[in-house]
Formats: sequence, structure tokens, C-alpha cells
Amino acid sequence: MATQVTDTNPASLNTPNDLGDNGRQAVADSVNKLVADAFVLYTKTKNFHWHMTGPHFRDYHLMLDEQSEQIFASTDPLAERVRKLGKRTVHSMAEMVKIAHLEENNADFIPPLDMLGELMSDNKKMAAAMRETHKVCDEHEDVATASLLENYIDETERRTWFLFEAMQGADESGH
Repeated sequence: MATQVTDTNPASLNTPNDLGDNGRQAVADSVNKLVADAFVLYTKTKNFHWHMTGPHFRDYHLMLDEQSEQIFASTDPLAERVRKLGKRTVHSMAEMVKIAHLEENNADFIPPLDMLGELMSDNKKMAAAMRETHKVCDEHEDVATASLLENYIDETERRTWFLFEAMQGADESGH
């Protein structure tokens, strides 16, 4: 049986790229924070999906399921973009929670309207963080990452819009 050789040299992650190393590192650091945000937002959205209650349960439950799937779908392309830049992606949930702009919610119960409001706020923060990352991309002429972000900004704004509209006219309980 052949012995498997594992390359432990971090330089082996350095995928060739024509962008400068400082620019690649700056973009990678910013995108890794977006990956962390996406995982926090995905988990929170899925949690709220699982724990939704009330007369609008079905509508909210389905909307949050759709939104969580969309958020999760963004994680792999963002993380792979970091690797295309020849840099290290986030490695663990602990690292993600540490660098994320967004915070987890560990409350035992959250009223439906509070869930929607918190998710709307988090999506707004996520869009703002994406715009900041886009500026870093522009500064370092990384059009590929900037282009990827443009679609995700639009998706994030759509989620914000849907959450905002779902909250219109609802009382504190979400009814």
C-alpha cells in the first residue's frame, strides 16, 4: 500500500494569480468575513424557520426556508473565491463566529415579528458588508470577486425587501 504524502506547507495553497499579494490578502480577509456572516445568517434563518409560530406560520416558514437555502448557496462560491485568490478560507464555526459582523441568537423563544425584524436587520448589515468588500475589490482591481458580490447584494436586498413587506401591518406577535 502506498504511503500518502500530505503537503503541510501553507505556500502550497498559493494558487497562481496576477493580482498583487497584498490585494489578494485584503480581498480574501474581507470575503472570509462574508462567508462567516453567511453561515451565521443561514443558521439564524433556519433556526427561525424551525421555530416560527402563529397564523402566518406557513407563509413565514416557507419564506425563511427559501431564504436560508439562498444564503447557504452563497457560501461555497465565496469560499472558493478565496481559494482562487490563493488564500486560506475560514476553517471552523468558532473562527466564523469570531470574525462575523453578525451575531447569533440563542434565545429560547422569539416572537415572529421579532424574528423577521432581526433577519431584516442582519440582511441589511450583510448587504453593507458586501458593499464594503466590493470597495476592497475595486481598490485592488479584483473584478471577478466584485462581480460575484453584485449578484449576492441584489439577493440580499431582495430578502430584506420581503422581510420588510411581511412585517407591514403586523402586531408585535406577527399577526
